[in-house]
Amino acid sequence: MPELASPSVRRRRLAAELRRLREERNQTGEDVAGALGWSASKLSRIELARIGIKAADLARLLDAYGVSAEHKEQLLRLVERGRSRGWWDAFKDSLPEQFATYIILESEAESISAWSPEFVPGLLQTQDYARATIDAHLSAIASLPSSEIEARVQTRMRRQRVLSNETATCLVSMLDESVLSRHVGSPEVMAMQLAHLIEMSELPNVTVRVLPLAGAHPFAIGGFMLLRFAAIPDIGPVSDIVYIEELSGNALYIDDDAETHQYQLGFDALVAESLDPVKSRDLIAKTMRETWSA
Repeated sequence: MPELASPSVRRRRLAAELRRLREERNQTGEDVAGALGWSASKLSRIELARIGIKAADLARLLDAYGVSAEHKEQLLRLVERGRSRGWWDAFKDSLPEQFATYIILESEAESISAWSPEFVPGLLQTQDYARATIDAHLSAIASLPSSEIEARVQTRMRRQRVLSNETATCLVSMLDESVLSRHVGSPEVMAMQLAHLIEMSELPNVTVRVLPLAGAHPFAIGGFMLLRFAAIPDIGPVSDIVYIEELSGNALYIDDDAETHQYQLGFDALVAESLDPVKSRDLIAKTMRETWSA
């Protein structure tokens, strides 16, 4: 598996600032790249956060833009001197590259809004429910050894620590009511999953809401994750990211502010039509008793 090339939060923030500095000076990418002896494609890939930039190259670029010494020092702090290793490296051979990238971004997010019209989101799944969903999905599109399926299950379990570590991520999980009744694994697996949902919904940083079948459905759209990031001190805000996973294992990352804002508005509309957290918890418990306890 190739080294992950998608941007981390710091790289994305640096790329956005470099684009702003160039545009502020009314310079084209070709002009700047030519003055530095670079190819225009190299500068373009840096500004799109497709590749990183070495500290020496960044210093030359900032000198060409005439930035102040203080601002130059701030931006140099964002340079990634090699990709730091994370816990996900132990599982990288069993993960699609684009999803491994999502794990990195998820681990850096300050808050996550998740719309799940079909399944419980991975951050709230039990191990048995995760195994059943992964096995069913992969059996439909690919043939993988059980060892790889198990590696993906363990990866999903490890991801969940973002909800309980010292800087716990805030999660708002919006579930379609059909998720509670959709048969995944055995009735016992479903009963344990719904009980786990109730338990997780009582954490101070986790909110679970259910969009009832009897209510209005504001729009028809597949599941998505909206990730928000804390501003970087002395540098500024970081754009939100919407992550949409496709059947093939490919993924769509949206970080244009206008587009991510539309997803935020859509999520807010879902919240407005959903049950409040207490009533959602009651419905989950009722479904667990009446549908899965037997």
